[in-house]
Amino acid sequence: MTETDTPAPTESRRLVVVLAIAVVVLVLDQATKYWAESALTGKAPIPLVGEFLQLRLLYNPGAAFSIGSGSTWIFTIFAAVAVVVLARLATQPQSRSRAIALALLLGGAFTHLLDRLFRDPGFARGHVVDFIDYNGWFVGNVADIALFGGAVLFVILTFVHDQAEAKKE
Repeated sequence: MTETDTPAPTESRRLVVVLAIAVVVLVLDQATKYWAESALTGKAPIPLVGEFLQLRLLYNPGAAFSIGSGSTWIFTIFAAVAVVVLARLATQPQSRSRAIALALLLGGAFTHLLDRLFRDPGFARGHVVDFIDYNGWFVGNVADIALFGGAVLFVILTFVHDQAEAKKE
């Protein structure tokens, strides 16, 4: 069977795949946060690769690097807007690679939104559970890995697409 004989996946099937990947990110993130809270509370950092990679439980009220820690409600709004925009983009036709990037971003944004909405200290002011310490530079979680991976994939795909378009001209 040649590539032209293979039926193209429908947009609805691609949307199901995007949502499935996003749900996997959400479940992995929330499960690892649950584990981190139960296993790391009150404990010293646990080295995985010396001090370069450790497990250390923190509650982050702000954005990356705890920026804006006094404005948690603003990050709740940003996360909600991001989820809506990414969900809308997920319904648009796109390549498989872009769909995967969107799925990673959607899953990461949605799980952070859930943290902001439902974790202590209260609704829309919740702190994100972070537990993966990268050499003291920052402490993150599975959602952060998905967000970073999705963003990098989008940048690469945009660059590759722009290069392909330039060669056509």
